[in-house]
Amino acid sequence: MTEAVSDWATDYDIFDPSYVADPYAVWDDLRVRCPVAHSDRYGGSWLPTRMADVTEIARDIAHFSSREILVVPADGDSDVLPAGSPPIQSDPPVHTWTRRLLLPWFSHTRIATYEPYTRVLCNRLIDGFVDRGSADAAADYAQQIPVRVIGRILGVPDEMSDTFTGWVRSILEFANDEERRIAARDEAITYFWGEMEARRGGDADDLISTLLRAEVDGGPVSDEFILGMVGLTLIAGADTTWSALGSSLWHLATHAEDRARLAADPTLLPVAVEEFLRAYSPVTMARIVADDVEFAGCPMRAGDRVLMNFPAANRDPDAFPEPDRVRIDRAVNRHVAFGAGIHRCAGSNLARMELEVGIGEWLRRIPDFGIADGASVTWAGGQVRGPRSCPVSF
Repeated sequence: MTEAVSDWATDYDIFDPSYVADPYAVWDDLRVRCPVAHSDRYGGSWLPTRMADVTEIARDIAHFSSREILVVPADGDSDVLPAGSPPIQSDPPVHTWTRRLLLPWFSHTRIATYEPYTRVLCNRLIDGFVDRGSADAAADYAQQIPVRVIGRILGVPDEMSDTFTGWVRSILEFANDEERRIAARDEAITYFWGEMEARRGGDADDLISTLLRAEVDGGPVSDEFILGMVGLTLIAGADTTWSALGSSLWHLATHAEDRARLAADPTLLPVAVEEFLRAYSPVTMARIVADDVEFAGCPMRAGDRVLMNFPAANRDPDAFPEPDRVRIDRAVNRHVAFGAGIHRCAGSNLARMELEVGIGEWLRRIPDFGIADGASVTWAGGQVRGPRSCPVSF
């Protein structure tokens, strides 16, 4: 059994159930008392909590490397995939050309082609439970959407969605369970190697086939790098967005005024989505200290892990007025839910579309809903925080 936290400034535990359920009070305390906390748990790490510190580290690629991004170091093979998960798990120059290959798939123009499918998917899911008057907004809806949209981008059948979901959760939510993480990684590798071989030499218009035809510096992209980019697309595009969508629906289920306002005025949805992203940012990434450096008075050593606490940065009162108040009409909202610097999320356009469509279609079909009587909401934390079960009635 894990020992209780003695002092969050010197012994924090991001997997502690109390932290997963409500990290906000911890961050408020640390910003005042110890803005860059340290813990020896899980191999040791630093935890910045202020917007200025988080964004400075994110942009300082000379001192803070992205070669490892998991919040807990692996005991064995440290990479999720053989070549890592470029571009997010790489530094320039690899980051530069791998990101360039992926960006066209997440442009505004390309995202517009995914929207009709996403809208049909949302309604098909709602059709499955709307008549019974209850559903799990997380498991039955939020967790079903991004993984299927990503599957469509990768050119794989809907039947793989549950398998993909299991892999992603094992890799991200159970990062401190080495056996489970490695098993999920190996299953994903085996599957995608097979898909790459099946599509080699083809002309299909899906991400895997396109990467197999791509060239860099006059030659083909190595299979290891293709595997890494495909794995990143799945891992980074699924759990992150379904967590953000689930948190948004949880908020609406527990805030009747916001729910009624959005249902009555869907034009407010894009602004509300930005506020949900700020207030309930799901993702914490890691950086590795490249060389000994003193940061904010903290003596960081080469090899130390720094947890990029984007969720805490988005609750910083120096960056946002009334940061703990969710204002769905917040006009100025320079949040960092998608990160900052060269590693800012390449799939932000896709995530925004899925959130707007997912929330919008739910409210159109189910404008009045709340947490089911006697039900409890369960949350996952660590690398990605969001509701895993959110029973609602309507």
